[in-house]
Amino acid sequence: MTDLATRNEHILVVDDDGRIRQMLTRYFEDEGYRVTGVADGTAMRDSLQKDAIDIILLDLVLPGGEDGLTLAREVRSRSDVPIIMLTGRDDVVDRIVGLEVGADDYIAKPFHLREVLARLRTVLRRRQPAAAPRAESGEAIRFDGWRLDLGRRQLVTAEGDEIILTTGEFDMLAVLARHPGRVLSRDVLMDLTHGRNLDAFDRTIDAQIARLRKKIERDPKQPTLIKSVRGVGYVFTGKPSP
Repeated sequence: MTDLATRNEHILVVDDDGRIRQMLTRYFEDEGYRVTGVADGTAMRDSLQKDAIDIILLDLVLPGGEDGLTLAREVRSRSDVPIIMLTGRDDVVDRIVGLEVGADDYIAKPFHLREVLARLRTVLRRRQPAAAPRAESGEAIRFDGWRLDLGRRQLVTAEGDEIILTTGEFDMLAVLARHPGRVLSRDVLMDLTHGRNLDAFDRTIDAQIARLRKKIERDPKQPTLIKSVRGVGYVFTGKPSP
C-alpha cells in the first residue's frame, strides 16, 4: 500500500479480458484508488449511470459489436471524463482515430503497470484546477469574447455557455492562448502539452488541433483563431478581449 491510499478517484476499467481487469483492479486498489471493472459497453454504461467515474481505461477491442472507439465517441459526446485507450494493436492509425474521437492518452499492450499508473496520474493531475501549472485562482485569458479560465479549466463563450474540452484539448488551447501571435512548431507543442515521455507524435498534435477547431471556430475549414503555418506548426490569432 502506498501513501496514496486516501485517494478517492474512481477508475472504470473496460476490458473483456478477465485477467487484465483483475490485474489492473488489484494494482490500482493497492495504489489507493477505487476501481470498477467491466467487460463490455453495456456494463460500462451502467457504471457511468450509477457512479461518479473520474477516468476510464478503455480497451479498443471488445465483444458484442461495440469497439473501444465507438464507446469513446459515445462517452465524449455527453461527458468530458478522461479516457485512456488500452489496446493490443500498435498501429499509428488506431492511435490517431482514438485521439480524434476524444481519448486523452493511448497505451499499447503489453504494458507495464507503472507506465499505466504514471499516465493515469498525469491525466488526472491535468483535470485538477489546483494542480494547473502557473494558473492562479481566477486567472483567465479572454479572446474574441471567449474566456479561458486557467484555474477552473473551463472555456466559456461570449454568451456564457461552457464548451466541454478534453484534457488534451484544454492543454493545447491554453498553450496556444498563452502565446498569441507566436508560431509554435509541433515539437514545441508536444513539449508544452504532452511531454516527450508520453510518446506524442506530430499527428497527435494535428488531431488535437482539428478537434479544437470543431469546437471554437465558426468554420473549422477556414479557421480564424488557430491558423496553420505550412511546414512549421500553428499560431493563435484570437484578439484579446477586455
